[in-house]
Amino acid sequence: MSDLIVLGFDGVQSADEVLTKLRAMQKQHLVDLEDACVVIRDADGKVQIKQAVNMTALGATSGAGTGMLIGALAGLLVLNPLAGMAVGGLAGAGMGALSGSLADFGINDEFIKDLGSTIPVSHSALFLLVRNSTPDKVLPEIEPFNPKVLKTSLSNEQEERLKAVLADGEQAKA
Repeated sequence: MSDLIVLGFDGVQSADEVLTKLRAMQKQHLVDLEDACVVIRDADGKVQIKQAVNMTALGATSGAGTGMLIGALAGLLVLNPLAGMAVGGLAGAGMGALSGSLADFGINDEFIKDLGSTIPVSHSALFLLVRNSTPDKVLPEIEPFNPKVLKTSLSNEQEERLKAVLADGEQAKA
């Protein structure tokens, strides 16, 4: 089961920087992210959401491959597999993009929008759905960004430990 962790940051670039760091740590198998999303509240108060997974592009890609295969097979029946592949690929890409844009993967979009609207102006937040992690290696890497825990699905004990570790890093700087 994955854990939801929402971290708040001062400044609009911090959440992006931490996500980049976490992706590098994911390649080292220190953290396993199921989904991630960066939310920025700019100086005008507008909320911008950057999803880590572009479901429309992913759906179009998989739909095009499936459509080309089915189109080629159908084209064989009328002795024109190339035309069938082209038509099937276009139709599959369109249907895949449509289904991808309607899919809600990982963190609920309404939850992101609701919590994102509470972020102070010129701040950012990082929404993480974490399958597995090595906290003793991951937390020291993100401590310099002074994250604040906004919301978690962790147990009360785990949440308090997370807050304590992040607060210790903040107090060590002072």
